[in-house]
Amino acid sequence: MFKQILTLLRGRAFEAEQDFLDQNAIPLLGQQIRDATLAIQSARRAVAIAIAQNEQEVGQHKAALARITDLETRAIAALQQGNEKLAREAAEAIGWLEAECAASEKAQAQFSASINRMKSVVRASEARLRELQRGERLARATEHTQKLDRSAGHHGLATLSEAEETLLRLRTRQQEIDTTASALREMDAGTDPAAIIEKLAKAGCGAPLQPDPENILARLRARMNNAA
Repeated sequence: MFKQILTLLRGRAFEAEQDFLDQNAIPLLGQQIRDATLAIQSARRAVAIAIAQNEQEVGQHKAALARITDLETRAIAALQQGNEKLAREAAEAIGWLEAECAASEKAQAQFSASINRMKSVVRASEARLRELQRGERLARATEHTQKLDRSAGHHGLATLSEAEETLLRLRTRQQEIDTTASALREMDAGTDPAAIIEKLAKAGCGAPLQPDPENILARLRARMNNAA
């Protein structure tokens, strides 16, 4: 008997909870839409910041390429003057800048991929938000119509409360899944193995990260000889 009583109490509690959700479905939906709107606005700002950072990276890459060109010209002039020491210093600087350019190009590629992915998520979220807003307007209109119908004593219009409840729960769940997936992607994107790669390169494992100055000097001498 005691077990049946507990079961009955749980059933009554569940019904009371469902009744409460049904009665407050539209205000709850409206607040969740407002929360979703703020989240999308935040995501749009994040995309804008990522675009600005990528543009900054592009500018730094262009500046590094210009410095490499200038250093190569000056290194050739130093070789022509027989100043081997100064030319070697220029070659070392060129090697460092070339490594920086290579790293910048990788960063730009990662930025572009991340920006495209974030834009896609924002566009999809905005489309879902517009659908929810249309659903909310329909639900509010339906509620007012049903109130008018009840007050007039007519009971022919079917209620949409169950459909709206299903829509609300489905969209809320989808939003949670998208938010979780976005957070996981951001955490994955934040993992940077550059330090490990640098250690391995210094230990002689794999190709060096920076070009050998001797190879650069040989290349510059070849250019100088061809120009002569």
